[in-house]
Amino acid sequence: MNSSAHAASRMIADLVIPAIPDDERLWVPQAKGVWFRPLFFNTVSGEWVNLLRVRRSGVLSRHRHPAPVHGFVLKGEWRYLEHDWVAREGTYVFEPPGEVHTLVVDDDCAEMITLFHVCGALIYYTEQGEPAGHDDVHTKLDMCRRHFTATGLGEDYVDQFVR
Repeated sequence: MNSSAHAASRMIADLVIPAIPDDERLWVPQAKGVWFRPLFFNTVSGEWVNLLRVRRSGVLSRHRHPAPVHGFVLKGEWRYLEHDWVAREGTYVFEPPGEVHTLVVDDDCAEMITLFHVCGALIYYTEQGEPAGHDDVHTKLDMCRRHFTATGLGEDYVDQFVR
């Protein structure tokens, strides 16, 4: 085997999948009226990419992240209580690390779907500013394993998203 063929044999496989699936079992419940669709997990760097789908209004989470987050709104809209902008369909959002912000979906939005690329963790906070839990690539993987097992897809179904 020549060196380029050997290098190619060690490369990580492409990942090409329908982002918005026909099979509802691929949406992992996160909270009442909130689901995520896993697209990519990197357990080495701690990043993940998913679609967040919300079919309810109100405060979803107050959180901070120690690394950047990128978002692209595919459907609907959302905002942060701490800012004066609204992320609408077609909007790209860059969230620098460090700030605590509160994600809200307003009453006039029936469904919101946003692609998020999270570099690191999300640390959740209470209204009083106290840490209240976190999500990272490993908690997301665990949520997927439990959900895919419960829906008959099997816990290994999530492995296709890990790179």
